[in-house]
Amino acid sequence: MERLERGPCEWVAYERHPGSSPEVLFLGGFASDMTGTKALYLDAHCRARGRAFTRFDYQGHGASSGRFEDGTIGRWVADALAVLDRVVQGPAVLVGSSMGGWIMLLLALARPERVKGLIGIAAAPDFTERLMRETMTPEERQTLARDGVLLQPSDYGEPLRITRELLDEGRDHLLLDQAIAIGCPVHLLHGQADPDVPFELSLELADRLESRAVTLELVKDGDHRLSREADLRRLAAALDRLLEAVG
Repeated sequence: MERLERGPCEWVAYERHPGSSPEVLFLGGFASDMTGTKALYLDAHCRARGRAFTRFDYQGHGASSGRFEDGTIGRWVADALAVLDRVVQGPAVLVGSSMGGWIMLLLALARPERVKGLIGIAAAPDFTERLMRETMTPEERQTLARDGVLLQPSDYGEPLRITRELLDEGRDHLLLDQAIAIGCPVHLLHGQADPDVPFELSLELADRLESRAVTLELVKDGDHRLSREADLRRLAAALDRLLEAVG
């Protein structure tokens, strides 16, 4: 594991192995880290094929510096851009899981000359607005307005500290209310039994993308994580097809 310095006493932890191009960059989800099942599976898959691969932790996640509750979409996009600009070499294919699917879109818009293809796994663009703010109860809205933070139960661990700043700053990065000027090939995977990010969000995203090469693959009994062995094989196959298509 290595560190990418991001400022005084601030860093992003990452792991990279060299190989053939385009390089694969994995972007994890909200409150996830680079030791997750999908990240490790794709790491091993790319190693076995001699493909360059990088995975990392946003600040406030995993082995990186900072507190989770201090994070915002903009800050995590900046972390991801730093990794793309300073760690990844040459053209890249981005694989984004959940929140990482939002961040991969923002990277593709910021670096269209570098990003050659995208794979979204239960991609969650605009989730701070669509899946958090808009679904809050009146009591939760009052708590957030009063305290600036809301404890949200999680099926994956300790309750998450959702801050008012996270939701407010997220509005600066919303994508789904307009056409998304991304022209590279995109493959979207989504489980129809996903309890966290409705698969209809991927339908909407596919419609908003300007690319003419958008594939949407729905897994009828798939959950949010899509980490079963069959799901992982499906993901690896989609990555191989995309890499072949972009050369």
